[in-house]
Amino acid sequence: MDVSVTVVAVSRPETTASVTRGAGRLLTALGYAPLAEVTLPNGRRADLMALGPKGELFIVEVKSGLEDFRTDQKWHEYGPYCDAFAFAVAPEFPREVLPEEPGLIVADGFGGAVLREAPVVPLAGARRKALTIAFGRLAALRAAGGEAEAL
Repeated sequence: MDVSVTVVAVSRPETTASVTRGAGRLLTALGYAPLAEVTLPNGRRADLMALGPKGELFIVEVKSGLEDFRTDQKWHEYGPYCDAFAFAVAPEFPREVLPEEPGLIVADGFGGAVLREAPVVPLAGARRKALTIAFGRLAALRAAGGEAEAL
């Protein structure tokens, strides 16, 4: 029996979109309300930012591959704007290169799994209130068809 194998190359944008979609689905299943591409007050853009059922804010940084991780070390700058932070990567990503401190999600276009819980560092009350209001406004403006993307 002759079996041929076709290898399909997936582009970096396709991987990013797939992992983002799966991580977003996972967050929704865990009770969070996620938004993609949220510009934070410091000018950085979170791939996913989610509001939890108890008001907790969770940021997920999607890494499409090893080169993306090595060239983009801005993840330390997300901490002041969330209670918990995690990386989301595709199943084939070499996870041993990731730092151990953040949470870890493995996702594809259909869903994801939490491999390492994100440590929780609660935000100060005033900052949480300001970010939560901005998050709600951003979500409402997007739902209404607005162009808003910044907190």
